[in-house]
This record gives sequence, C-alpha cells and structure tokens, in this order.
Amino acid sequence: MTYHVHGVAASGNCYKVRLALEQLNLPYVWHEVDMMQGATRTDAFRKLNPNGKVPVLVIDEATTLSESDAILCYLAEGSALLPNDRLERAQVLQWMFFEQYSHEPYVAVARFIREFLKQPDDPRLPEKTAGSYRALDVMEQHLAARTFLVGERYTVADIALYAYTHVADEAGLDLSRYPAIRAWLDRVRDEPGHVEMPGVDA
Repeated sequence: MTYHVHGVAASGNCYKVRLALEQLNLPYVWHEVDMMQGATRTDAFRKLNPNGKVPVLVIDEATTLSESDAILCYLAEGSALLPNDRLERAQVLQWMFFEQYSHEPYVAVARFIREFLKQPDDPRLPEKTAGSYRALDVMEQHLAARTFLVGERYTVADIALYAYTHVADEAGLDLSRYPAIRAWLDRVRDEPGHVEMPGVDA
C-alpha cells in the first residue's frame, strides 16, 4: 500500500505524519497544499477533509483520515511507536491530547503569526507566548528525569511534541532555560529514520 498525504511541508502537524512514515519505512506520496492561497477551502479539498485542514492521509479511494495525531496512531499501530500496554498507550494519548490542547494552540499559532503571516506585532502574541512557556514548563519538569515522554522509549507522543517544540525559536521562544527539553530534542533527532522539517520559505 502506498499512502497519499496532502499537507504543508513547513507545518508541524504535517511534519509529524511525514516523520512517522519515514521512521516506519512506509511508502507514501506527498501532495503539497498551497494553504496560504486558499487550497484547503476548495470543494476538491473538502471532499478529502470537510474541515478544510491539513494534513490528510488518503488510505484508499474511499478512505481518508485527518487530524495529525489520529493519523500518527493509525500509522503506528502494531509498531514500537505505539505501546501495547494499556497504561502506556493511555499515557501516550495523554501527551498527544496535551500537545493538541495545551501546546500546539500556543507554540504553533505563535510560529504561524511570526513566520507565515510575518506579523511580529500581532496583539495575540503575548498570550500565545505565555501559554507556550506554560506548556514547555510542564514538559521540562517531566523530562528532567526521563529519556522520552512515555515508558523510557521513543513513541508517537515524542513525535507529536517534537514537531513544534524543535522550532520553538520560530515562535519567538527561548529554549535556553530548558536543558531537559534540549537534551530530549537531541535524542529525538538521533532516532533512526529521522528527517528534518523544511523551513517556512523552502
């Protein structure tokens, strides 16, 4: 099976999917979506995802899947990236829910405002910056005595949170005060099959 992915290469949510596909050695075709020119609002795209957002994973002619973390869980099923243990799997989901509720809405949005919209004086940034640091504080405390987020091994929880954390500087955030996070970022980069996320201007 060859998957088809519709996404924006410089989006952290889309990068998660690409990173998982590469690390799981799954064949896929990437379809770049020009989000800034309204491509996600077309009728053709909304047939893939009525919510009009990337990424979208096309599984077969009749089946698509959206929401980046749901896609990660689907791809990782049966692999070492998604634990079989009931508690560890729930802990992975816990961190993925944290990423989408407490991390991504701040770090990713601050990055989008600065890097995509090029609006460093946007009035939303102070609140987004404060929320970003709250999320990073939680991660730093957790990672201070751990190798990875769950079960001392690399999982989709790490992929989910790595995506936007590793480009925190593009959101105007300073990781110098987070040694545990910086060490964790290095460990994630060292995982087999790791690929970099293209830059916003790539």
